[in-house]
Amino acid sequence: MRSRTPDRLCAEAVELARAAAEEAAAPSTVGDHVQVTADGDRVVTHHFACHDPGYRGWHWAVTVARASRAKLVTVDETVLLPGPDALLAPEWVPWSERLRPGDMGPGDLLPTEADDLRLEPGWTGEEEPPANSAVSHEMSELADAEDAEVTAGPPAAQPVAPRRGSISALAEELGMRRARVLSRYGLHTAADRWDETHGSKTPMAQAAPASCVSCGFLVPIGGSLGQAFGICANEFGPADGHVVSLSYGCGGHSEAAVMPKPPRPAPPVVDETLVDEMPLREGGEQPAEEDLGHS
Repeated sequence: MRSRTPDRLCAEAVELARAAAEEAAAPSTVGDHVQVTADGDRVVTHHFACHDPGYRGWHWAVTVARASRAKLVTVDETVLLPGPDALLAPEWVPWSERLRPGDMGPGDLLPTEADDLRLEPGWTGEEEPPANSAVSHEMSELADAEDAEVTAGPPAAQPVAPRRGSISALAEELGMRRARVLSRYGLHTAADRWDETHGSKTPMAQAAPASCVSCGFLVPIGGSLGQAFGICANEFGPADGHVVSLSYGCGGHSEAAVMPKPPRPAPPVVDETLVDEMPLREGGEQPAEEDLGHS
C-alpha cells in the first residue's frame, strides 16, 4: 500500500532534486519547485517548472528515495514529463495506415502482408496430381513416350523426355501460376471503390444521356467483375482508360442524340417592316390638295 503522506526527509530534499534536474538539463531551464507527490513508502517525486521554449507546458520530475531506517536520501531518476497543456507530437501511425492511393512513385516498393484479406492462395504448389487426375503419373509417362524423339542406338542411349503433367507446369501454361489471387473480400472492396468513383451515383452519370452498358466505347473485361464493370476507351471522355461501372455514363456516349437545331422564332404580332395607310378623316375620304395648304 502506498502512503499518501510524503516522507519527511524525502520531501525536504528539494535542493538535491533540483541539482539532479540541473545536471540533466541546463540550469536556466529548471524553474521553481511546483509540488511534491508521494509514490510510495519513503519514495517521493519533486516537480519543477521547465523554462525551455521548446518544451512549453512540460515539467521536470525528480524521484528521490531512502532506505528503511536510513537518513540518506538518494536520487532514483530524472525525467521531463508533459503537462496537461503541453504540446505533444501526434500519435504515431504505421505506414500501412498512412498510405493513400496515388502515393507510390517510380522505384517505390509496397510489400504485401502474408495475411492480407484481399488475397488468398492461388495454387497449392504440390507437384503430384491426384490419382484420378488427367495428368496423373501414368498419363504423364504415356505423353513423354509419345513426344520422345527416336534416335539410333540401344534404349539406354535414348534421350530422357522432359517431365510433363505437373500441376505447376500446367498452371504456368494456362497463365494461372500465381502464389496468391484476389479473394472475395478483395473483389468486393475493388468493386466498391470503382463504383464510388465511376458509378451510377456520380454527378456525371446522373446527367448522362445513357449508361455505359450500351456504349460502343466500352471494352469488356473478363472474370466475375466483368458482369458489372468495363474499361472506357473514349479518349474524349472523363473516364478514358479507367474501370467504369456498366451503370456509369457521360456525355461522350457513342449513341448520344444529335443536338437539335434551334427552333425558328414565331412571326411577330406587330409587323414593323411595312407602312400602314392611316386615313385623316372619318369615312376614308382623302382631303383635297387645297385643304392641305399646297399651292
